[in-house]
Amino acid sequence: MNPTPTSAAPSTDQFWLRYQPWRRVVEWGFWIVTYLVGAATNSVTALMDIRRAGLDFAAWEPAVWEWSSHLVALALVPAVLWYTRRFPLHFDTWRRNLPWLALGSVLWSLLHVGGMVALRKAIYAAQGYHYDGGPWGTMFFYEYLKDIRQFSGLVIMIEGYRLLVRRLQGEASVLTAPDDMPLADQPERPERFLVRKLGKEFLVAAAEVEWLQASGNYVNLHVRGRDYPLRTTMASIESQLDPARFVRVHRSYIVNLDCVGEIEPLETGDARITMRDGAAIPCSRTYRDALRPERRAA
Repeated sequence: MNPTPTSAAPSTDQFWLRYQPWRRVVEWGFWIVTYLVGAATNSVTALMDIRRAGLDFAAWEPAVWEWSSHLVALALVPAVLWYTRRFPLHFDTWRRNLPWLALGSVLWSLLHVGGMVALRKAIYAAQGYHYDGGPWGTMFFYEYLKDIRQFSGLVIMIEGYRLLVRRLQGEASVLTAPDDMPLADQPERPERFLVRKLGKEFLVAAAEVEWLQASGNYVNLHVRGRDYPLRTTMASIESQLDPARFVRVHRSYIVNLDCVGEIEPLETGDARITMRDGAAIPCSRTYRDALRPERRAA
C-alpha cells in the first residue's frame, strides 16, 4: 500500500527531495557565512566609530574584538543545536523548558566570554601587548546583557527553521480509532500513521515503515527515503508496534524485519544492518539476540 494523499503537493515534494542532498551544506553554510560576514562588517563599523570618537586604538584591535567574539559564537553553534533538541521551545513544552533555556543562556555566555577573552589575550600577547577587559564580574554582566539577546535570537531562529522543516517533510501522528468505536473493537496496535504536511494529510501503513530513529523529543519514521517525525518516545512507540515485524536493534533504532537486507557481525560484538535500500543501521550487542529467529519465535 502506498501513502494515500488526501491532496497532492508535487511542487513542495520536488523541492524537498532536491533540497535534501544539500541540506547540511546549506545549514552549515548559513551559520558560517552569517558569522563571518558579521565579524567583517562589525570590524569595519567598530573601527569607524573609534576613528570618529578620536580614541587611541590600533586599527587591528577592533578586528580582534569582533573576530574573536564571532568565531567563538560560531564554534558554539553545535552546542546550541544539541541543547535546543534536548529542551525544545514548542507550544506544549515552553513553560517546562524555558527555565532550562534561561540556564543555557548563562552557560552559553560563560563559554562565549571565556573563549573570546582567551583568544584576545593570546593575540594581544603575540603583538607584544596586554589585553585587559576589566573586572571579570563587570565584564561578564556587560557581555551577558548582549549575549542573552543573541542566544534568544539563536533559539528562535533554530526553532523556526525546525518548524518549517517539519511542515515541509511532514509530521506524523498515530491514527487513532473513532471515539464512537467500542473499546473491544479498537486495534491494539496502529495500522496506519496520519501524516500532515503543509495543511494536507495522507496515510502511511505501519507495515511500510522501514525503520524508526530517535531524534530528541521525536521518533523519525523512515518511509521510502523520507523521514516523518512522530512526537513520541522510542519506548512508547516500541510498545505499540507488532513485535513479530519490528525489532529494537539499538537504543535509537527500530527496524522492520521485512526491510532488512543483511546483518554483518562486527569484532566489537555489535553488528551492522544493511537495509534493502542500502541504508546502514547500527545494531548494539545488547539487542543482537533479538534478531535471532528462535528468540523472536519464543
